[in-house]
Amino acid sequence: MNNKTIYFDYAATTPMRAEVLEEVNRVQSKIYGNPSSVHALGRAARNELDLARIKVAACLNCPSAEIFFTSGGTESDNWAIKGVAKANAYKGKHIITSAVEHHAVLHTCRALAKEGFKITYLPVDAYGMVDPGKLEAAINAETILVSVMTANNEVGTLQPIAEIGEICRKHGVIFHTDAVQAAGTQSIDVERDAIDLCSLSGHKIYGPKGVGCLYVRRGIKIKNLLDGGGQERTKRAGTENLPAIVGMARALELAEAERMEANARLSALQSKFIRQVSEAVPGAVLRGHPTERLPNNINFTFAGTDGEALLLMLDGLGYCCSAGSACTAGSLEASHVLLAMGIEEQTARSSLRISIGKYTTEEELNGLAEALQAIVKRLQEMK
Repeated sequence: MNNKTIYFDYAATTPMRAEVLEEVNRVQSKIYGNPSSVHALGRAARNELDLARIKVAACLNCPSAEIFFTSGGTESDNWAIKGVAKANAYKGKHIITSAVEHHAVLHTCRALAKEGFKITYLPVDAYGMVDPGKLEAAINAETILVSVMTANNEVGTLQPIAEIGEICRKHGVIFHTDAVQAAGTQSIDVERDAIDLCSLSGHKIYGPKGVGCLYVRRGIKIKNLLDGGGQERTKRAGTENLPAIVGMARALELAEAERMEANARLSALQSKFIRQVSEAVPGAVLRGHPTERLPNNINFTFAGTDGEALLLMLDGLGYCCSAGSACTAGSLEASHVLLAMGIEEQTARSSLRISIGKYTTEEELNGLAEALQAIVKRLQEMK
């Protein structure tokens, strides 16, 4: 039994790295002016804000004027979808998304449906991937927006974003992607992939919680989600959370600089663990795409087990894992992602998401594999 807590839930949130915390503390203690103030402390804060915007823009390959800071991924998704829908409703009221999106997207679309918008939820294959051909076939004269995530937060599947972006561009449809789960491990290039709007969050990349951003391509019509002052070039009211913004920018900058090396390490750990569990644990089935997946995401279902019991028993041994999306961790419902992939409900309830990160070691994963083998066997025998 472990005498310490071992974290395998990096997809839910990440610990803030030391370099980022140092930046947050520096700004919090020394650059406390309001960026909108014209005095010396206000100008110092404005300079920090401008530099953070430049850093984020460099990572996305876009002009800094197209980056708008928000309170996180959920706000960014809401703003992108509601803002575009309401600003372009005169053209049409049809929106396309996928059945496996984060609830920040799905619930936003559900809210718009109550206002008369028509939502098409694209199906996915057994790996959780959208078929670009079906997406193109779903576009009609009323379609104003497509929103498809870059990477799935539950099973790690990477969507064909570049192909989707090209299709949307060809048909004159605005394309939004929720890249919250992909940032840090995937190259996000809004020009290369023809992305018009992109949502990011700080706490998924070893940055602060409560901060995110929305990339909005110049010329895209989008209504404000928040009204008030003239912050963020009059598009997003509210005094900017400068310490968190600077921290997020630093976190993204570091992640991009280290991405290739970090991904190689994570992929090696991931491959070994998947092999260990697949060979040693009866009834273990890997979910998500076998190759087109995030290097830090591992999702298994274990036949003859209950996911909640599995989580509790692992937690008792000090292992912090997840049954799926952190935002639905308190729900007894089966994962909407696994159900959309065609997995039977009882099997979907046996899922376990293990997400690894910067501080995960091979020794820790070896211990988890051994624990899983014993716990799954015990649960299967109890059936």
